[in-house]
Amino acid sequence: MEMRKLGNSDLRVAPWALGGNVFGWTCDEATSFKLLDAFVDNGFNLIDTADTYSRWVPGHQGGESETVIGKWLKQGGRRDQVVLATKVGMDMGGEKKGLSKAYILQEAEDSLKRLQTDHIDLYQSHKDDPDTPLEETLSAYDQLVKKGKVRVIGASNYDSNRLGEALKASAAKGYPAYQCLQPNYNLYDRSGYEKDLEPLVLGKNLGVIPYFSLAAGFLTGKYRSEADFAKSPRGGGMKKYLNERGFKILGALDEVSKCLGSTPARVALAWVMARPGVTAPIASATSLEQFKDLLEGTKLRLGKAEMDKLNLASAY
Repeated sequence: MEMRKLGNSDLRVAPWALGGNVFGWTCDEATSFKLLDAFVDNGFNLIDTADTYSRWVPGHQGGESETVIGKWLKQGGRRDQVVLATKVGMDMGGEKKGLSKAYILQEAEDSLKRLQTDHIDLYQSHKDDPDTPLEETLSAYDQLVKKGKVRVIGASNYDSNRLGEALKASAAKGYPAYQCLQPNYNLYDRSGYEKDLEPLVLGKNLGVIPYFSLAAGFLTGKYRSEADFAKSPRGGGMKKYLNERGFKILGALDEVSKCLGSTPARVALAWVMARPGVTAPIASATSLEQFKDLLEGTKLRLGKAEMDKLNLASAY
């Protein structure tokens, strides 16, 4: 298995991160355990979750995904085989949100309890908090790193200006620096990352672990009309992709996958994996069948002709 260095840190990860957002939501505990076992058995190691997963589900409080992963770690004894990534900062209800020092320190403890571990390998700011000074946020991470509760820190959903400012603040204060970025990036959602963030992460040698690598399922090809929305709880979010550009991208995916004897999901994942600076795209599965499809995507290597066709169809 090819292992890629995460930014300038000592973490090494396989080139696919398993998305934990579905655990305890559209993926029950038993299936989640099977998927996690299969993921590690096939040589992969980066598992991505967040404290807020899956608070959006009626009756959920947040922490459901971390709890499932924690139970899996407890019963499986595989902690040393995984790079465990979680996040802090999204609204957890009441005053529980943001990136203040006090909140990060408390929420880190809560995540550690749910995950049933003594350290988080990659702890990420889930989104920027403009109301909290960057130095305060970084000082919280500094404390967690010194105590051995966090190994490496990362940023998610930051724009290039704030990410650059955070890196400067870390250097000036001697605090840990963000070693990776988690942006929304896929064949459809390209411009936000490529225009501003890609030059920064390449220049600073940061890792990139994009989320929504398959555009929440749109790039698998199963959503081609509004009649398909009922196929998944995520279906309602597909409407924004059903336009001329979206259909052009699906057409190119269909062509390339047919030529390679593959599937649109595999080709879409392989495209993200091949992009400059990308360390490990995040993609989730809710069944072993979906898992096997994604697994084959990690083995797929696209040639220049295929990349050019996909780049042209998804041009923005």
